[in-house]
Amino acid sequence: MGYRVVVAGATGNVGREMLNILAEREFPADEIAAVASSRSAGEVIEYGETGKTLKIQNIEHFDPTGWDIALFAIGSDATKVFAPKFAAAGCTVIDNSSLYRMDPDVPLIVPEVNPDAIDGYKARNIIANPNCSTAQMVVALKPLHDAAKIKRVVVATYQSVSGAGKAGMDELFEQSRAIFVGDQTEPQKFTKQIAFNVIPHIDKFLEDGSTKEEWKMVAETKKILDPKVKVTATCVRVPVFVGHSEAINIEFENELSAEEAQNILREAPGVMLVDKREDGGPERSGGRAVSGTAV
Repeated sequence: MGYRVVVAGATGNVGREMLNILAEREFPADEIAAVASSRSAGEVIEYGETGKTLKIQNIEHFDPTGWDIALFAIGSDATKVFAPKFAAAGCTVIDNSSLYRMDPDVPLIVPEVNPDAIDGYKARNIIANPNCSTAQMVVALKPLHDAAKIKRVVVATYQSVSGAGKAGMDELFEQSRAIFVGDQTEPQKFTKQIAFNVIPHIDKFLEDGSTKEEWKMVAETKKILDPKVKVTATCVRVPVFVGHSEAINIEFENELSAEEAQNILREAPGVMLVDKREDGGPERSGGRAVSGTAV
């Protein structure tokens, strides 16, 4: 018997990707419901490449009773309203927003890293998903931490505009087009022009001068991986449509050679090791690609 699954925010970039992955991986779902705000209610979207279509339902009128899992991609404000309602109805919420990530009663899960923490969901019937940059980093850190115990991580991220949703992707496209044809354009989603530019500012600035995106990487890594690991992060938005990159420097407590690190990463779940030291550089073809040199 399969699951009854709800995708909340199904018309957004993340929601559509959730539907694509459910279909691609042939998740055992007997029924899929696509819900979103009243603005999208009645629209029809595709369920991956299955040929099936789903009609968008208004989340305000949707009854979660009898549904097993709800994948939330609706932002923190809407999640604050609807997640408790779904959870109380017995539908387990897996939330993609930042709302519950640091809640002590809500587990923050990356399956390849801390699957045992999933038991904590029973307190609230909610599971949190970490920030995108944190998620890809801890998948690579976990097997190295198990082998040689990480003391400190210094990371610089190069994050695509897809992290800001459809509005961010549209802004990069429109600004790039405007520059080529000589039109004027003003930033809307980002604080500065993003086309042909890099912006060392993601989310809000905090009192210590860091941004909230940088704080997320520090706090979430500690919660997921190990509270004793020291983390310093610099997060930069780059004019790329899809795909985040990171440069990570790791200090270990125990000695670990470059060859040993490569062998560990080569066998790690969710990681693809690329060590192509020639013109053209590493090519990514899926998974979380890791390249570079350990010292």
